Amino acid sequence: MGNKSVFFLVPYPKDKAPSQRFRFEQYFKVLDQNKIKYNVRAFYSPKTWVILHLEGHVFRKIYRILFSFVARFIHILQALFYDVIFIHREVAPIGPPIFEFILAKVFRKKIVYDFDDAIWLPNYSEANTNYHKYKNYKKVDKIMQWATVVSAGNDYLADYAKRYNPNVIVNPTTIDTENYHNPLLYKVQRTDKLVIGWTGTHTTCKYLEFLVPVLDRLEEEFDFEFCVISNQAPDFEIPNINFIKWDKSTEIQDLMRFDIGVMPLYNDKWAKGKCGFKALQYLSLGIPAIVSPIGVNVNIVDEGKNGFLCETSDDWYNALYSFMSNVVNRDEMKKAAIQKVENEFSVKSNQSNFLSLILNKWN
Repeated sequence: MGNKSVFFLVPYPKDKAPSQRFRFEQYFKVLDQNKIKYNVRAFYSPKTWVILHLEGHVFRKIYRILFSFVARFIHILQALFYDVIFIHREVAPIGPPIFEFILAKVFRKKIVYDFDDAIWLPNYSEANTNYHKYKNYKKVDKIMQWATVVSAGNDYLADYAKRYNPNVIVNPTTIDTENYHNPLLYKVQRTDKLVIGWTGTHTTCKYLEFLVPVLDRLEEEFDFEFCVISNQAPDFEIPNINFIKWDKSTEIQDLMRFDIGVMPLYNDKWAKGKCGFKALQYLSLGIPAIVSPIGVNVNIVDEGKNGFLCETSDDWYNALYSFMSNVVNRDEMKKAAIQKVENEFSVKSNQSNFLSLILNKWN
């Protein structure tokens, strides 16, 4: 195993983006243990990352992105000295797949292409409405064709990838249940109120609007707190809300305030491509999850055992009511939640699968 070397070409600075942290960065220790050498080069520098999603700053963004492209050409030359190139999402966020073409067709490198969302579909924040015009969403199809093997976050994404490449592995987003998402490692101050919780970015807060009428009904019968952990508070009213600004240093302690976690989604193609990360976070910490039955969520949440699958408003109300009124056995659900992640969605359970991307026959 010690003969392999891997060069990670990724969009974001290390330890900044969830998609990177929980898809491959937490496997660096596994690579070390198997004596696989690796290096990581991000398109966005830490300084660029800070301003990327701010309103305005157009000229600063243009300057930083141009600088990033210059650096990318250097990274491509560095890739010559590695056995396997691991591309997460794209080598560059805008324009055609020039770098991927050079790596695959000119340098003839072995490429692992990894993605965890339906990134062939347009999806962007209001802060970057103009920026998205320069993205080439369909380049994903070409990169898949050129890759040696495709690493897809769930079955829905894998089915799409198989249109363009026969070598596709379902590599789920996973949780480090030993060193990070481990409830035994943290002490948390509990409140007397039952806490319903949600975590995510401000751009996905829109999914919570569906729950507002449900929470209004529950407010008439229960004294509870609805905790939102995000980079920005929702711009609409939510009953009994307690907003906590997301902070990596307190991420786990903040999540462990939850008695139950929610993950509502719209039933669209983008949602079907999501890898259920919120639900996995909840369950790994012994927090039962209530989720929309869309995409991989149906494989993560076992109805009535570690959470609930809810579609209509009445479904959501009944599930929350059952949990809040102690109709279900909360302790048993907590145990089942942790066991589910440890057995099927943990770094430990998936490390052989991850290593196969680098060490298998196509490489």
